Amino acid sequence: MSATAFHAESRSALRRLVIAARGRSRVPYLWVTIVAAFVSLVSLMPLGFIAWITIQTGWETASKLIFRGRVGELLVNTALLELCTIPLTIVLSVSLAWLTERTDLPGARLWAWLAVAPLAVPAFVHSYAWISLFPGLHGLTGGVLVSVLAYFPFLYLPVAAQLRRLDPAIEDAAASLGLNPWQVFFRAILPQLRLAICGGSLLVGLHLLAEYGLYVMIRFDTFSTAIVDQFQSAFNGPAANMLAGVLVSCCLLLLVIEAVLRGGERYARVGSGAARPADRRQLGRWVFPALALNVATVALAIGVPFVTLTRWLYIGGTEIWRIDLVGSAFAQTVVLAIAGGVLATIAAAPMAWLSVRAPGRLQRIFEACHYYVGSLPGVVVALALVTITVRMILPLYQTFATLFLAYVMLFLPRAMVGLRTSIAQAPVELERAAMALGRTPFQAVRQTTMRLAAPGVAASTALVALGITNELTATLMLSPTGVETLATKFWSLTSEIDYVAAAPYAVMMVLLSLPLTFLLYVQSRRATGQ
Repeated sequence: MSATAFHAESRSALRRLVIAARGRSRVPYLWVTIVAAFVSLVSLMPLGFIAWITIQTGWETASKLIFRGRVGELLVNTALLELCTIPLTIVLSVSLAWLTERTDLPGARLWAWLAVAPLAVPAFVHSYAWISLFPGLHGLTGGVLVSVLAYFPFLYLPVAAQLRRLDPAIEDAAASLGLNPWQVFFRAILPQLRLAICGGSLLVGLHLLAEYGLYVMIRFDTFSTAIVDQFQSAFNGPAANMLAGVLVSCCLLLLVIEAVLRGGERYARVGSGAARPADRRQLGRWVFPALALNVATVALAIGVPFVTLTRWLYIGGTEIWRIDLVGSAFAQTVVLAIAGGVLATIAAAPMAWLSVRAPGRLQRIFEACHYYVGSLPGVVVALALVTITVRMILPLYQTFATLFLAYVMLFLPRAMVGLRTSIAQAPVELERAAMALGRTPFQAVRQTTMRLAAPGVAASTALVALGITNELTATLMLSPTGVETLATKFWSLTSEIDYVAAAPYAVMMVLLSLPLTFLLYVQSRRATGQ
């Protein structure tokens, strides 16, 4: 055989292998799309539940339950909480991010880590700490104070990451036009932080709507506290369902407001910009006020919980560390967290793979369904599952199946983010090469893409697992009889005003949450090449 014929035959064989691989690749797209569509339909269950209950209740009864004084009071409380907390959180987060990322603040890296550390303390543990030290701290003032301290890291993280990515040439150009440092910040830097501020503010706002334990201890009524109270007093009554409908409407309103404020401006530029890092500003005489702000924030957000927990542990002594009770709650929490993390990651995997390998209009719709459920408060998801299981599938009521379904729905977006990033870093050519060598499509994905994405899969599972560790509302409403996690056991003891006995459970939750906090911090810096 001549060389020309040999090369022609080789190209023909290679072409046949590629065609065969492409033909086989249609199979996983079909089945993966079907699985992703099923998960999307399940994600829509709470929204369908709200619509179904409203129709079944009837407009006359529903309107009486919705348009009443109690709902108006809750709306006012919600609006005041959002309007007071979010601006204060923005000011604090942007100030801390600017000081730690763009100034010569002494120990900037340490202060950056400490600004993220409050995430290791669950919000209801924050309120427990403050109420223990200041029993008279109640109402809107207490709710705003504790909310800012508990949730500002959600805004600090994206703003700090965005500051590290900004092209310093823009600031240099603004300064060359005669603008002073304050004018450069407000006219050249702050507008570029709009996406980070809007995204972080949305996350904080959704947490304010969803939080239950924090506001019960502060004695500030919100929709979440009212729904749980209504559910406990009149099991699964129409009033609780209608309050859930109003709460969902508030969540959707926040999403719309964020989309409007975010705008459609272009924030990217052609080219990579300057490779050099931005020059750090000299604080000069402002160094002491800057340090005072960081010290005060850390003292209030971390110091108060630390002092409170240390105090109660000292008062209780070794007697409160009952291995049978604390150990049982710890073991059950770990088992539920790991199992829920694995299930949520498996459920998110098909959509994450499709969003990278086959983006399109249909896939974007499915993906939106996956992300939408993450914006719903846990109390709404739990109430939907309670109603559905009680009315249609009673044997599933208060079973592990229902509880894990709630965990999957609540933490599906958290698993999606990490999975999508990891899969995007695995070249699709490796899948095609594996199929050309005779592997089935599923074998090709498993042996190439998923193996390369294993670190991201593990990180997603860990993030979900540690989120489940601190989940309270859905676990309270759905957990089987006899199941007590660290969060539910802590809550039952604090409800009895037994703060001493509750301290070990709070400490264990904080210790389990520390890896999540460190992982978020490391990922935030790694994403910007630091």
